[in-house]
Amino acid sequence: MSQYHIKNLEEYFQVYRKSVQNPEQFWEEIAEENFIWRKKWDKVLSWDFSKPELKWFEGAKLNITENCLDRHLHIRGNKTAILFEPNDPKAEAEHITYKQLYERVSEMANVLKDFGIKKGDRVCIYLPMIPELAISVLACARIGAVHSVVFAGFSAAALATRINDSDCKMVITSDGSFRGNKTIDLKGIVDKALEDCEGVETVLVAKRIHSEITMQEDRDYWLAPLLEVAYKDCGAEIMNAEDPLFILYTSGSTGMPKGMVHTTAGYMVYSAYTFKNVFQYNEEDVYWCTADIGWITGHSYIVYGPLANGATTVMFEGVPNYPDWGRFWEIVAKHKINQFYTAPTAIRALAKENLSFVEKYDLSSLKVLGTVGEPINEEAWHWYNDNIGKKKSPIVDTWWQTETGGIMISPIPFSTPTIPTFATLPLPGIQACLMDENGEEITENQMNGRLCIKFPWPSMARTIWGNHQRYKDTYFSAFENKYFTGDGALRDATGYYRITGRVDDVIIVSGHNLGTAPIEDAINEHPAVAESAIVGFPHDIKGNALYGYVILKEVGEGRDQNNLRNEINQLITERIGPIAKLDKIQFTSGLPKTRSGKIMRRILRKIAGNDTKNLGDTSTLLNPDVVDEIIKNAL
Repeated sequence: MSQYHIKNLEEYFQVYRKSVQNPEQFWEEIAEENFIWRKKWDKVLSWDFSKPELKWFEGAKLNITENCLDRHLHIRGNKTAILFEPNDPKAEAEHITYKQLYERVSEMANVLKDFGIKKGDRVCIYLPMIPELAISVLACARIGAVHSVVFAGFSAAALATRINDSDCKMVITSDGSFRGNKTIDLKGIVDKALEDCEGVETVLVAKRIHSEITMQEDRDYWLAPLLEVAYKDCGAEIMNAEDPLFILYTSGSTGMPKGMVHTTAGYMVYSAYTFKNVFQYNEEDVYWCTADIGWITGHSYIVYGPLANGATTVMFEGVPNYPDWGRFWEIVAKHKINQFYTAPTAIRALAKENLSFVEKYDLSSLKVLGTVGEPINEEAWHWYNDNIGKKKSPIVDTWWQTETGGIMISPIPFSTPTIPTFATLPLPGIQACLMDENGEEITENQMNGRLCIKFPWPSMARTIWGNHQRYKDTYFSAFENKYFTGDGALRDATGYYRITGRVDDVIIVSGHNLGTAPIEDAINEHPAVAESAIVGFPHDIKGNALYGYVILKEVGEGRDQNNLRNEINQLITERIGPIAKLDKIQFTSGLPKTRSGKIMRRILRKIAGNDTKNLGDTSTLLNPDVVDEIIKNAL
């Protein structure tokens, strides 16, 4: 029996029991048998959730890129590592072998070193889904620099915040990006961001859309000529197990985005282990995750997890509806994709279109389907199962977070019987539990509670960059000695978990976690706005959409409300990015508040969702009459 590659349900239960009874021994055997180390660890695990502090494989020395690249060169040097499918369907796909990837990562690493980037320095990467993005990530890891990838859909203000928070010395970007039939001026966004970023010394620019851009002397450099003269070999910086590998920002329910810090050894072991099992990857398979590397899904399941397993991983630059709604399925047929991992939002959008977009392509190569980003609804699950998997490819509905580094609860295909909308069982090593509002663990099944994890796993984020107290307050203060996920969950009679959604002020829109506070801050900057409150409401495609209740300073007859709505959404786009725009904006004279001044978002959520029959007792509110007004004018 291989603990590393679980093949059936009985094996899962055996491995799971072992992983819980003796976690240190379990992870030690996996680390020892499946990875290369420059020096073995002195201690597998030390932890204390009250501080919170944890260390995995303490004393070990390694470089993650030696596990993702070097060790594959002799046995699969000519195998495709990254299969790049460009935005333009007429352009040829690019097959980058492990040998070529090793050389391109080395060249990029040498360029970084030439600009003075060294171990521990932070490098911001703001690139579209082109090979340079994965190569930049690996090049940073090669020399021990800490990469901070920012999704190239964020605004200049959001980019500047992230660059400054982690004090990045360099930004790697491109002249622009393709998105369907549009182009986006990424370099212009970077230039605007850097007006507020004094720490950035160098900007490296990849050429993608061949647009006219401004290059600032002694700061901006075209990447291609530098790579042409760089050495194709670069020794790997030897890292300690707990050295930071990357920082990745995630929306907080309040204030600044949180820079989650992931370290080297534990993250490598866990992302590789979960990739192998959740996708049942075999040597000849071609695997495709449609996410962007700007999110944790792309870090763990496009780059590190697949490459550590010697897989062929697909990078797709485009969008699902360009040139038409058959694009995903055309790519599946063209490259004979075996594992396909996408978001429920994409599935819902695809399911609304004519089935002819699916039926014209041969999808028989598919073995495993996956979903990520939010719980999948039953209707979308059945459409995916019936039309894409043809009822023969199991769907792995994966639950995890930026903070967890890897998939935590998921079926193992061909082993775990699946039920629509259920993430099913925790993976080996994951000790999930439900807590009630009094801080007591719920031991019986068929109960709802708050989802917590009571024992560390290797790929846990170690801290929030520059703010360990916030890390403690956010994840370890709600329940003693437990990591609190921020999610509610239901556990059924068989012990399967179903994630019921966030219990804090984070709303998942199209798989993106959006904190309400930063959006409200942006709205409140509008000179006409006195106060605002954001809630989520159900949406057929996005899962949730954003509904804004806005109080104006002066309510005048002559004010054009549609113009105001556009201006508010423009502000949100500038401050955060278009992903945070509001679908509905209702102007109101007041908000339902408790006598202590707290906004009753529960009431606002029900009104936004058109569920006004059961609002509970509103008589104790400071201003109960405002509820009737909001209901009357609801959009």
